[in-house]
Amino acid sequence: MTRAIVLAALAGFLAASGIVELTAARRPARTSKRLTAVARAFARLFGAARRRAPGHLAARLDAAGIDGGTGEVMAAKIGAVPVAALSALVLAPLAPGRLGLALLAGGPVAGFFAPDLWLRARGRARARVIEEEQADVLDLLRVAVGAGLGPWRALAEVGRRHPGVLATELGAAARRVSLGVPPEAALARLERRCPAAGTHALTAALRRADRLGAPPGRALAALAAEARARHARRAAENAARAAPKIQLVVALLLVPSALLLVAAALVPALTGASL
Repeated sequence: MTRAIVLAALAGFLAASGIVELTAARRPARTSKRLTAVARAFARLFGAARRRAPGHLAARLDAAGIDGGTGEVMAAKIGAVPVAALSALVLAPLAPGRLGLALLAGGPVAGFFAPDLWLRARGRARARVIEEEQADVLDLLRVAVGAGLGPWRALAEVGRRHPGVLATELGAAARRVSLGVPPEAALARLERRCPAAGTHALTAALRRADRLGAPPGRALAALAAEARARHARRAAENAARAAPKIQLVVALLLVPSALLLVAAALVPALTGASL
């Protein structure tokens, strides 16, 4: 009986598809006009979204290391709204009590702001990676400058030889300057794409070296030492925060589990002695 139902449903689906194709073949002009109208409507919608994109969205894109434009992100935000609404409509009957109504109301809003949350999380993760790489990259840059290379040539060499995120951004800044971008604009974009502690001091040292022509070796050495001290301080803070969590896990999970094992070993002996 189940196989018969499945075959009947498949036959109905194929028949409906054939009828739709035949109808579209008879009226190709009208269908193409409708498709063109829909495409124009979406183009107007995405164009309006691109024009109304908030200014901080471009900064978040740079901080997340994404080269796309704000128009694509706004299109993704708008496209996520109906997807989230349909998902909430499917899950609402399964939610207990009034949670279904809250899901229907909050689903589209969550879909619209989900790309912003993802960009913010990606920017924070990228900043942590840059801070971890900063001391090594600055030391390598100091060695390159001490070997006689100019600041921008040293940036290009560090970007070519080091696989990290910060080195990649330094190499990209050097390539922009070699293509004719003003150094000030390249350094400003470097600051936006590397939202980590110490980046502003690095770009300030590079600005002074570019303006005065003095090698920034001492400044880079000081920045590298400061980056290592900052990394050590953060590691100590993380260890201090982890100690109470470890104690809580030991008190609530490990100690009770050990006591239960001891009790499981003593119960048979005690019950046998009482008998």
